[in-house]
Amino acid sequence: MIVYNVTCLVDDSVHDEWIDWMNSEHLPEVMATGKFVSYQMYRIDPHQDGDSGTSYSIQYRVETRELYHDYAENHGPALKAKTVAKFGDRIAAFRTILEEV
Repeated sequence: MIVYNVTCLVDDSVHDEWIDWMNSEHLPEVMATGKFVSYQMYRIDPHQDGDSGTSYSIQYRVETRELYHDYAENHGPALKAKTVAKFGDRIAAFRTILEEV
């Protein structure tokens, strides 16, 4: 099993809107690609005093690297572009691939 992890730092100015959008639009769209078997979203603790924003880890479980690569090539760019169009630089994200051992 592979985990596609997206870590996001969400600016306070869009936090509530981003949470609503993730739950109502983005996560359902990612799952509708049919590449992932499940997902989970976590708030990352501890939140450091003085930091602006809240960090989250969204972990999508996918059965094979091939399915992940299909998603990354054929679906990911458009979904990422939608996020950037909506939130711009108020969301900072980086992605990692984790493999169960």
